[in-house]
Amino acid sequence: MRRVACRTLLVTVVALVLVGAASPVLGAAEGGGHGGGGEELGATLPLWSALPFAGILLSIAIFPLVAPEFWHHHFPKVSLFWALLFAVPFLVAHGHVAVHEILHIYIVDYIPFIILLWALFTVSGGILIRGSFTGTPWLNGILLLIGTLIASWVGTTGAAMVLIRPLLRANARRRYRVHTIVFFIFLVANIGGSLTPLGDPPLFLGFLHGVPFFWTFRLFKETVLVAGILLALYLVVDSVLWRRETEAARRPPEGDRQPLRIEGLHNLVFLGGILGGVLLSGTWYPGDVNVLGVHQGIQNLIRDALLVGMGLLSLATTRKQIREDNGFSWFPIQEVAYLFAGIFMTIVPALAILRAGEHGALAALVRSAREPYHFFWFTGILSSFLDNAPTYLTFLNSALGRYFAGMPEREAVAALIAEKELYLAAISLGAVYMGANTYIGNAPNFMVKSIAEEAGIEMPSFFGYMVRYSIPILIPVFVLVTFLFL
Repeated sequence: MRRVACRTLLVTVVALVLVGAASPVLGAAEGGGHGGGGEELGATLPLWSALPFAGILLSIAIFPLVAPEFWHHHFPKVSLFWALLFAVPFLVAHGHVAVHEILHIYIVDYIPFIILLWALFTVSGGILIRGSFTGTPWLNGILLLIGTLIASWVGTTGAAMVLIRPLLRANARRRYRVHTIVFFIFLVANIGGSLTPLGDPPLFLGFLHGVPFFWTFRLFKETVLVAGILLALYLVVDSVLWRRETEAARRPPEGDRQPLRIEGLHNLVFLGGILGGVLLSGTWYPGDVNVLGVHQGIQNLIRDALLVGMGLLSLATTRKQIREDNGFSWFPIQEVAYLFAGIFMTIVPALAILRAGEHGALAALVRSAREPYHFFWFTGILSSFLDNAPTYLTFLNSALGRYFAGMPEREAVAALIAEKELYLAAISLGAVYMGANTYIGNAPNFMVKSIAEEAGIEMPSFFGYMVRYSIPILIPVFVLVTFLFL
């Protein structure tokens, strides 16, 4: 049934593409809906038009808790339901303008977003770390540090998938393991991805919308502080719990010890190719092409082709046994693709309303977000529950609408960096850091949780994770960031 739902959603998108191709209005549209008709649309759309967006995100939060079996088998259909609930009346009411808005978000945002995640997931899944490890506090801390350092370069998804299984194997005989997985989610799946657009999906979306690739190094001081505090706290907590472990758990494993070795290292070349492709698209501008009425940079199309090529080369050149021993499966990336297909469809009205700034239905919110720390906490709190990638886009558009309404998007982003850089920093920090507050805040969080549970670790519930870990540990650190930097 999941394949049927996927095909149905694909047919829906193809139908929209065909309508767009036949539309003479789209051929004359400029900039993918970020001006002219797009602004008029945002000024006329009611706030309730974003209800399907809220519906799909609430479904992601609630169904895995109250109906996990149903969700596991039917989440593509749930995503399709919310997407069609929005798309059908939107197309009927707004015709060609609606088609253009939908095509724009899929061509410019969704497809590059999924291609990047797929490439990182595929290539990192071909790297296997073998060895006999004992999960001492220092070994665990080193693994967390390595994951934090590489997350900005191979993505939080890539870093998490490379290191979670070695970490689980090292701690297999320990009784106290949950805290290690939680801090892994904090650091490797979220905080560590804050320094490049490769690190975390919201920063990549920012890069697609005109934020320079190396601008995110502007967040270095904040990231060193937050990661340093969390690593130090982890070492203290794990050292205390290590003393409570049994003697057998603290002894090295008996029998043949397997030396440390890494297989599939040639995949590092493909990770370098992914980085090169993203850098190329941010530094080389050969011009635009018109794709079904949406202006897309030639460099972006070349980047996407290069990323797909890196993933295919990884699949072709990596031994099947390596992926099997790594526990590699396609389910995590399929889940992300299905759900985000619905999210990106239903987010269209929210983005259009926010682009309208004080002329849209969210004028009160736009007016109330005046200081950088407002943007940090607004973005962060919503990122905790609504997934940080679309939330980043929402508040980036809010800032652009608030301070540079009517200006073409890339010019507005450049002006935001030149005149109000702290606002972009606040949005970026909120989206990346506070994605760690819940399991649904960032795509790798749930993936790590699922892998840990498959290894026999009883992870806390959705709200247990928040009450026992993220609120008492992360929120005070974020308050400190607010006072020191924002």
